[in-house]
Amino acid sequence: MPWRSKEAPSPSSANPNLEALQSPSSRGNMADKLKDPSTLGFLEAAVKISHTSPDIPAEVQMSVKEHIMRHTRLQRQTTEPASSTRHTSFKRHLPRQMHVSSVDYGNEMPPAAEQPTSIGRIKPELYKQKSVDGDEAQSEAAKSCGKINCSLRYDYERETLIVRILKAFDLPAKDFCGSSDPYVKIYLLPDRKCKLQTRVHRKTLNPTFDEDFHFPVPYEELADRKLHLSVFDFDRFSRHDMIGEVILDNLFEASDLSRETSIWKDIQYATSESVDLGEIMFSLCYLPTAGRLTLTVIKCRNLKAMDITGYSDPYVKVSLLCDGRRLKKKKTTIKKNTLNPVYNEAVIFDIPPENMDQVSLLISVMDYDRVGHNEIIGVCRVGINAEGLGRDHWNEMLAYPRKPIAHWHSLVEVKKSFKEGNPRL
Repeated sequence: MPWRSKEAPSPSSANPNLEALQSPSSRGNMADKLKDPSTLGFLEAAVKISHTSPDIPAEVQMSVKEHIMRHTRLQRQTTEPASSTRHTSFKRHLPRQMHVSSVDYGNEMPPAAEQPTSIGRIKPELYKQKSVDGDEAQSEAAKSCGKINCSLRYDYERETLIVRILKAFDLPAKDFCGSSDPYVKIYLLPDRKCKLQTRVHRKTLNPTFDEDFHFPVPYEELADRKLHLSVFDFDRFSRHDMIGEVILDNLFEASDLSRETSIWKDIQYATSESVDLGEIMFSLCYLPTAGRLTLTVIKCRNLKAMDITGYSDPYVKVSLLCDGRRLKKKKTTIKKNTLNPVYNEAVIFDIPPENMDQVSLLISVMDYDRVGHNEIIGVCRVGINAEGLGRDHWNEMLAYPRKPIAHWHSLVEVKKSFKEGNPRL
């Protein structure tokens, strides 16, 4: 039969390309062909079908696999990120003294990627919080609230202080119409029960009052009195707006009381009337050789009434602070039903000379309450980092060792940084 006379084609004759691959001469040139980039696509395809094409020699398959795996490993190394998110968060919790950029985390990076970096280094400027309230308060305080003109004179025969409110100038506008309806309240502190005020002047920023006010007070008490002027804008249908205030701490410095003297004062910005909490007198004495600091609480005057009886039951608590932490606290006895207590009690702390610039004293005047929590009447602070008289008193004590230095200190409202937990402590 015709089909029997034909010879069956061999695999090599049917596929000459495969025969060429199996010949010894072609095997020698295969290594050179692998180096040609144009054949890389063909070789990758050959690897993909290597499991279904057993006719490709084993050494060709192995060489192709090694070449592709080497190329893949190099590509993975060049695209690996510098550090993971977990490492970044870990760096933030390292001690500040450690330079994080010098820590080796085991990531093998190419030499080109090793560049100096500031990851993990502390930047103090990034942690400074801008106090919006503080900036607003400073901007409000910087606003011009105008000036006020008044005069003082003392009538020796009647033992009366005569205060004349003359006029105000350049007041800020509080109404929508661009004007104000100003008037002035007058107090002779610490007495707030006697409150006098001027007439209301409609729609003006430069009112002329020209009114006299009389305060009966003995002449020897004038040194302890303060004149407080509060300027308000009258509003018929809502709460009156406060424009500002003026406080004359020393009447003798402000005016010659024997004759009428005109005084111009800048009106200080305020949103509410300041409350006079009273004053405390104490002395400081330091013995460097013994490392002993003695604070003697002498007396208080004109304290704020905390009870419904119009009095208080005051005592003084002295706290030794170091870097904001309270180390020790000591208290005086309680004086019942008085706003002018006298103590003459000493409080002693042992502080080495080398630590005097790290500590401060917080003096708190408290009102004792048998039923509820003890209330804070006011506080003051002395130390190297205190403000105003508190810093000056401390420096004067250090300048004159072994000598008691006494001063009157005004009490202020307690700040958040001064709070020490339970007020009963």
